[in-house]
Amino acid sequence: MAMAKFFAALILALIAISMLQTVVMAANGQNCVFLQSQYGPGSLKSYQCPSQCSRRCGKTQYHKPCMFFCQKCCRKCLCVPPGYYGNKAVCPCYNNWKTKEGGPKCP
Repeated sequence: MAMAKFFAALILALIAISMLQTVVMAANGQNCVFLQSQYGPGSLKSYQCPSQCSRRCGKTQYHKPCMFFCQKCCRKCLCVPPGYYGNKAVCPCYNNWKTKEGGPKCP
């Protein structure tokens, strides 16, 4: 009888953990949608590109080339990823535009 209660409690605990995991995964998906809508393709107007590129290029020692390419990419993609570096997956156009040599075009 004690063993049956133990297994019942164990099964209930596993179900609770599974439900919690589902809630956390759903919440993470919503955050991703929020980032996409705030920074994703078409989230900017072309007049917003200079200020967003200033933010993006604010901590680089190569400010002028960063600004040049960032604004070029922003005008084409109408988005600039969040942060100073990385996070390009939020804006696929910005991420996938490559140079002739195959390197990233957008900073």
